[in-house]
Amino acid sequence: MVFSSILFLFRFFPIAMLVYYIAPRRYKNLVLLVESLVFYSWGEVRYFPIMIASILVDFIASNGIEKHRQSKGACRAFLTLSVVFNLGMLGFFKYTNFLLLNLGAVTGLSFPPLSLTLPLGISFYTFQTMSYTIDVYRGKVPAERNIVDFGAFVVLFPQLIAGPIVRYTDVNRELKSRVITLDGVQEGIDIFIRGLGRKVLIANNIGALWTEVSAMNFEVISTPLAWLGILAYTFQIYFDFSGYSQMAIGLGRMLGFRFPRNFDDPYIAKSVTEFWRRWHMTLGSWFREYLYIPLGGNRCSFPRQVFNLFVVWAATGLWHGASWNFVLWGLYFFVFLVLEKAFLRPRLEKTRVLGHLYLLFLVVVSWAIFAITDFAALGRFLAAMFSFRPGTEWLYYLRNYGVTFLLAGFLSTPLLAKWEARWGERGGMAKNLALGVVLIASIAYLEDATYNPFLYFRF
Repeated sequence: MVFSSILFLFRFFPIAMLVYYIAPRRYKNLVLLVESLVFYSWGEVRYFPIMIASILVDFIASNGIEKHRQSKGACRAFLTLSVVFNLGMLGFFKYTNFLLLNLGAVTGLSFPPLSLTLPLGISFYTFQTMSYTIDVYRGKVPAERNIVDFGAFVVLFPQLIAGPIVRYTDVNRELKSRVITLDGVQEGIDIFIRGLGRKVLIANNIGALWTEVSAMNFEVISTPLAWLGILAYTFQIYFDFSGYSQMAIGLGRMLGFRFPRNFDDPYIAKSVTEFWRRWHMTLGSWFREYLYIPLGGNRCSFPRQVFNLFVVWAATGLWHGASWNFVLWGLYFFVFLVLEKAFLRPRLEKTRVLGHLYLLFLVVVSWAIFAITDFAALGRFLAAMFSFRPGTEWLYYLRNYGVTFLLAGFLSTPLLAKWEARWGERGGMAKNLALGVVLIASIAYLEDATYNPFLYFRF
């Protein structure tokens, strides 16, 4: 369903943009709202009322806060309405069956799972709208009084499915007065094609290797193949998610919006702390501002900081999915973040190579925890990774995917950006030619490929 929505977006976009561009300025947000609702309904039409309810509840709550500024009790009541509604909706659809399963395991009773499908993008847009109401409560922004403008913010179709998490403070000025220029549209097209290529030509291709490995018997695969497989997943999840984020940022730029950057070459980091400043930056910023700092942040004793980090990383893990492996994945990073905060990070920063190797090792292992939801299977896979089990089958896969690995490794660094900055306008023709090739190849792949997963839609 998510892939069909992405294909629909790809085909729907030229018509949507034409209507958007020719619409008078005062109607552009209305056009954007209608087009975004059409796109969302194409993916999950039965959850259309939920999207409308999300718009209405947060619009009413924020304006209620604005209207009753003199009454702290009323403001808190409206804020509570927003938080309970958003977290309740997210919890019901994403975690109900997870809770029933664990309740059954604890009590020994049988609770049949509910027939629920996760609404597209619910983890993203609930965080966006909830942060807006919190910012209104804090007095950081005035409440939006135009429900069309607010609705356009909530359902902006470029980033609706999988982010980046765009907060109201990021785009509130552009919602009212944005300038669409030819240079901006060209910049957006450039960014969009780069993201499309990362998602379609790299993530999909290298992800096919992980799909094969993950279907094997982990008790018999060799150690080199286990590492090759999880390295493939390491690149797949990065190029899948960063590629979609770039596509969303590019589409937003074409519409006149500047969405925040979501990735900053995270695999060149030298510590876990630095990695999480570069990976899914909008989510990290959200948890820092709306959970970590309210808990006390760094303005408290070290034991309290450890507790704050524990809460944040347990929540971060659970946000990614209703399964205990995601919680374990979050707490895995919590442990190393605490160690780095306590004593490790200054030592890592003294030796760039050592810090980089340390980070890459920990991140690759973390993706095994993230990718394999069954703990028994995860144990078998980790055993394969560290048991030094010999084998030669990995050579076959390395021959087939070696070029993709090299390209993924190169594009995981800032080398291409440095080359472009160095050559400037002199490399403009070569860049445009390369982008044209990427676009044609991506379209051909989308039309013909049967393997086209989208990893982050469920988060």
